[in-house]
Amino acid sequence: MESGEDWRRLRDVPLFTTLPDTDLRHLWQASVPRRYDTGELLRTQGAPADHLLVLLDGRTAASATTPGGRVVRFGAWNGPCALDKVALLDRAGHTATFTALAPCTVRAIPRARFMALLDDSAAVRTYVLRLLAAQARAQQHRLTDAVTLPCEARLAAWLLDAPAADGHVTLGGGQRELADLLGVTRVTVNRALSRLRRDGLIGPAEGGRIKVLAPELLALRAAPDSR
Repeated sequence: MESGEDWRRLRDVPLFTTLPDTDLRHLWQASVPRRYDTGELLRTQGAPADHLLVLLDGRTAASATTPGGRVVRFGAWNGPCALDKVALLDRAGHTATFTALAPCTVRAIPRARFMALLDDSAAVRTYVLRLLAAQARAQQHRLTDAVTLPCEARLAAWLLDAPAADGHVTLGGGQRELADLLGVTRVTVNRALSRLRRDGLIGPAEGGRIKVLAPELLALRAAPDSR
């Protein structure tokens, strides 16, 4: 059951941090509550983007399927955050399929309300522009890495960048999902993990988690040209 102060939860979403309370209340009132269980689809790639999905709680992964049937994974996001803002701007449909990795609590804000907010709030507009610029730069880096770096280097970089707890990185969907994320086969990922374990940079995978033993050496593997 919602309380009269639940609208304050929007303050934790980076996109809305600078908005005054009045605007947050109006957004909350205009939004539609949604809940998704683990494994359910929040949105499907290519479907019309009529609402901005604001993930308040939970974790979701984004993936896309190529015309050849290959799954490409873009990563995972934890709430609170706003998902797939690009799709609302270009009206070309959702850029990915979003799958709940844990139970998710969502508020769906109508596109018209979101677009009006972009027109009215310079802070929100600036945030979105900076985010799009960062995404474009990150995509360029990923494409460059995919062309120039071997799988082991990309894997090392992923292990260093992934959220860690007590030095352990969670694989989530296992080697298959990691292979899709890196754009290689599962066999290639398995061999790269084996080499890193053999050289003492990581420990064996236990319970879907990998222990990073030598982050400094792992950083060298992530940037082989710097040695």
